[in-house]
Amino acid sequence: MRNSDARERILETASNLFYRQGYIATGINQIIKESGVAKTTLYEHFHAKEDLLIEYLTNMSAQTDEWLKAEADKYDSPKEKILGLFDFLIELSSQAAYCGCGFLNIVSELPSDGGRVKTIIKKQKDNVRALFADILRPLKKEQYADHLYMLFDGALITNKVHSNPWPIQTAKEMVDKILS
Repeated sequence: MRNSDARERILETASNLFYRQGYIATGINQIIKESGVAKTTLYEHFHAKEDLLIEYLTNMSAQTDEWLKAEADKYDSPKEKILGLFDFLIELSSQAAYCGCGFLNIVSELPSDGGRVKTIIKKQKDNVRALFADILRPLKKEQYADHLYMLFDGALITNKVHSNPWPIQTAKEMVDKILS
């Protein structure tokens, strides 16, 4: 097995576990066992469990930004782009493997200061806010970006609580009214 293969397998295993069961509930020994590597191999690549979390969040942030931008780009008008993002959430949340927003899940486990981890999560959430502002700019309604962001994240967390798409649908209806 190549060194980079082991690193990727460790990261993939840790990422899946962090998403499915959370950071705190995921132990190093479980990551080692499920990735099929030796403890020394894991520590050659990642000095601490937090280093795995940082890379997981960094990768997930880039992927999420890419997904949201690609989804918005499917539509022509700013309003359609934003409503399309809420439709994307409805579709995403209906998938069997969906366990909620990975960023919100992790931030709920952090101590109040959160350090490097909270910085990455905040940056990703700021990227969502910036995407809304960019989409709204042609309408000269950038001031609503924070409102839409709050509805977006509020819909994500409420959807997780209720395991039902109605919170996202309700947020989408509110966004439609804001942008009308």
